[in-house]
Order: sequence, then structure tokens, then C-alpha cells
Amino acid sequence: MSTAILTGPPAPGSSLDGDLRSLGFDVRIASGAEEAGALLAAVPAGERVALVDPRFVGHLHALRLALTDPRFPAAAAPGALTAQREARPALARALEAVTTTAGATGSGTLTDAHGLTDSLAEALDADGVAVHRPQLGTLVATVPTDAEARHEARAAVDAVDDEAVRLRSAVKAHDGFFTTFFISPYSRYIARWCARRGLTPNQVTTASLLTALIAAGCAATGVRGGYIAAGVLLIVSFVLDCTDGQLARYALKYSTMGAWLDATFDRAKEYAFYAGLALGAARNGDDVWALALGAMVLMTCRHVVDFSFNEANHDATANTSPTAALSSRLDSVGWTVWVRRMIILPIGERWAMIAVLTAATTPRIVFWALIIGCAFGACYTAAGRVLRSLTRKAKRTDRAAQALADLTDSGPIAELVARAGRRPGVRPFFRAPSVIALIGAALMLVFAWLDPFGSPFTVMAAVLYAGFAGGAVARPLKGALDWLVPPVFRAAEYGTVLVLAAKSHGDHALPAAFGLVAAVAYHHYDTVYRIRGGTGAPPAWLVRVTGGHEGRTLLVTVLAALLADRGDDFTLALTALAVAVALVVLVESIRFWVSSGAPAVHDEGETA
Repeated sequence: MSTAILTGPPAPGSSLDGDLRSLGFDVRIASGAEEAGALLAAVPAGERVALVDPRFVGHLHALRLALTDPRFPAAAAPGALTAQREARPALARALEAVTTTAGATGSGTLTDAHGLTDSLAEALDADGVAVHRPQLGTLVATVPTDAEARHEARAAVDAVDDEAVRLRSAVKAHDGFFTTFFISPYSRYIARWCARRGLTPNQVTTASLLTALIAAGCAATGVRGGYIAAGVLLIVSFVLDCTDGQLARYALKYSTMGAWLDATFDRAKEYAFYAGLALGAARNGDDVWALALGAMVLMTCRHVVDFSFNEANHDATANTSPTAALSSRLDSVGWTVWVRRMIILPIGERWAMIAVLTAATTPRIVFWALIIGCAFGACYTAAGRVLRSLTRKAKRTDRAAQALADLTDSGPIAELVARAGRRPGVRPFFRAPSVIALIGAALMLVFAWLDPFGSPFTVMAAVLYAGFAGGAVARPLKGALDWLVPPVFRAAEYGTVLVLAAKSHGDHALPAAFGLVAAVAYHHYDTVYRIRGGTGAPPAWLVRVTGGHEGRTLLVTVLAALLADRGDDFTLALTALAVAVALVVLVESIRFWVSSGAPAVHDEGETA
């Protein structure tokens, strides 16, 4: 239970008391400054507390946005202010200062003080507590000072449909074409239905995952009826995937666990469906595991490009580049916005394409369409970001450089080389980390591709790759194109596993490689969302235990060399490595997200 303190008796005919109770607040009324301070002190320290002017006039949803959003330690709207546990001491200090001033001027009640909540919000800002002020749009939140102003405010409230605004705001502002026009027009009503029945976003997220897993099972049957059912269920899963976020925004039920589940389950659903398609194709004698793994590698590398570029420019300061200016001009032409969103094949369009092709064609066609479409989208976005980076002389901060370093997932070998490169008097043989990474990755992939399976030269290439990996992170990643380093490393590691598994003589090496890349990709996605939440990268021990990208790459090449004549043993080795990595990263990830209290960071744009 949260507590709301009305700083005076409500106006006659006001529904404010009932509105606050409907939002889950225990309402208490203060008759003066000392009583308000005493009521605030009596509220248990771990509870949310709100101060509301009894003259407040506005929409219920305006109060909901200002007082119940769990993502912010403090929030305010005209006439209303809230503070969670971490902001309570600052609120107590601010209230004491304001009431002391009111006592000095002879004010008998808090409502006599002009703009009490505004004054408290300013005091919190000054005390270092960032006060969130929600964008209310057409919603009304005001404190009228006379009868005429009150009448006008109530008329303004009656003129706007509170519930319609709430439903519209439940939908992301920057969704893709398919989601905006084919899902959100009805999924928002499903979200409201769920909210009225007490369902939580996490329950809907879990239902979406289960539906996708059933869809994958249907695809694994390898029969046309199963493929049709899989396509239908995949769309149902996506509808639920949209609904969980809309429910969170509609009911303001954000949580750390929800943010983690929403972020990780999307990838789990999609990659499980890839596996289902590959199993279904195998039942019909068509081995498409290489295509399934290739699609997963391409998708993950594409996401890492997005994450790295955004982190590199998170707090960069520079003039807008000509490329960005051109993009802004194109956005001013309505139809180009939708075309540009569609051609990158975001999750809505991608899942719709996968569902339709699964129902109507074969898994091989699904994967080729997916690889071609995603490759085009990846090239389009990467080219634009390279142009922006080259034409925009950005000054990147230490925070951005650290985020990129964390995203590289450099293990003990790379760190040892990097420390040697940082010693005084040591000059780097090349000063562009992105070029160093590209050389090392190209060397690794070329040897893996051209040399026979198990060749010692491939192991030597992996050793050199580890050295290049260390050289790339020996200096802070603050260059214009240094955001390319993490995706280059991802492509090298995943690509090496794919190539070696494809060349192996083991019957099930590619499915084992699929499991290994899936486990490692989960670790990399988990790293991204920790950084997004402001909690930093996973602990150093986890990176050391899992070997880092260069350590795992070297280990796979060594296993291939040792087990070159025993393909089934290589498959078992890949499987054991996949299980070990999955167990370690999953246990640590679950421990962190359940116990850390990390902020609930929810994505407000459609995931690629």
C-alpha cells in the first residue's frame, strides 16, 4: 500500500479522495504544516508517498502517470508529487524547508503556500533527485485558484476522453508498419482486458513464450498441417508480445524482471522457431541447420551493430552530420518513414514473413528469404551509420568507451595482450581498433573456411586472432568507427563455429553448434541489457570463466584439431561446451535480474 497525503481538506464535490484510493493509495488528510510532516514521517520508510494539493483538478490518468510509475524515484505534475523509498529523505528535507518558510510567513495551512508541490519538486531537483515530469499531452492536471478557474478546468477535463488517451499511450510511438496497422489496433484492447482481470505483463510475456515454443514444436513435425499451425501460432505469439508491453504502459506495471523477460524472450522465441523449422526439414530429408545457424548469426550480429552504435553515441556531443540531416528531411515526408522502417525488416515484418512463408512454403525457402532480407537490412543500416560516424566529428565519453569495451566480451588472453600494449613506451602498430579487429576477424574466418577441418593452421589463426583481439582493446574505443569492434568480434566467433561445424564429419555437429551460439548469444544480449539498465557489464569472473570471445574461438579450433578424425566426438565436445556456457550464464543472469534491483528499462521503439 502507498500513502497519499492531501495537504488540506478536499474541495466540496471533489472526487480526488476516491481517485487516489482507486490508484491504490491510503489517503490521509493534513490540516497544517506540522501535521503533514508528522504524517510523512509516520509512513514506513520502504513505501511510496505522495503529496497532493486538495484543489487539484485533472484526469485520473494524469494522476496515475504522475504518482504510480515505478521506474522513477520521484515524479510530479501540477498539484501532485510522489517519492519512492530512495527519494524519501530528500522529500522530508524539502518539506521541512518549505514548512519552515510557511511558518515564518504566518501561513497556517500548507495550501496557503503558492505552488507547494512545484516548490517541493524544485527542491528535490536542487537536492540531486531527478524529478520525472510525464508528458500529459491533452490530459489535464492543474490547481485552480478561484471558482472560475475551477469551472474551466472541469470543463477541460470533460472535453477529453481519459480512457481513449490511456489506450493510445499504451502503444509504442515508433513501432513498425506491420505492428502499427495490423497488431496494435486490437492488441491494445487485449491489454486493457488483461489489466481489468488482474493479469500482469510478466504473465502475458510468459504466455507469448509458451505459444512460440508450441509453434516451434508444430514446425518440427515436418508436415504441412504443422507448418500452418506454426505460422498461425507465431502470429499469436507476436500479438501477445505486443500486448505485454502495452499492458505495462496501460497499467504502469513496469518491473526489472519484466524488462529482462521481455528483452530475452524475444530472442529465445525466434531462435527456438528456427530450430523447430530445422528439425521439421530434417524429418523430410532436408538438412537446413547451416541456414538456421547462419540466420541466427546474422540476426545477432545485426543487433550488436545496433547496440554498439547506440552506446557509442549515447552521450556523444557533436554537430549533426549531413547524413543525419538528410535522414531528418526524409522523415518529414510521411511515406518514406514507413518505407525506411519496413526495409530493415524489424521484428513485426520479420515474424509476419516467417509465419506466412512457414505456412505456405518450405523451411529452406523461409531461411533463404530471412537471410537475404536481413542481410539487406543490415547493410542498409550499417552503411548509414558508418556514413554518420565519418561525417560527424563526435567526441565520445569515457562511459561510451567503457560500454563498447564491455560489449567486446574480451577474455583473459585478449586482456593479457591489451595490458602489454598499455605499458609505458609501447606504441600500437596501428591506431584504429576497428581495423585491427577487422584484420583479426578476416584472418580467422579465411583460415577456418579454406583450411581442411582440424588443420593446425586454423589453430594458429585463432592464436593470432586472440592477439589482434587484445590489440583492438588496448586503447579506449573512442574513434569514429570503434563501435564496429563488438559486432566484428561477434561475426568472427559465431562464424568460426558455423564454418567448423559445417566442415565436421559429425552427423549432428551443426545442431550442437546452434546450441553453442545460442548460449553465447544469450550472454551477449544479457550484457547489452545490463549496460542499458545502467548496472554495467557482467562480473569479470563470468567473462573469465566463459573464456571471452577469443578464448572460446581458440578452444573450438583446438577441439576441431584434436578430434578431426572423430566427428561424433567433436559434436559431443560442442554439446558439452554449449551446456556448460548456458548453465553458467543463465544462473548468473537469473541471479542478477532477480536480486539486483536494477532499474526497469523498457524499450520504446520496435526491436530489430
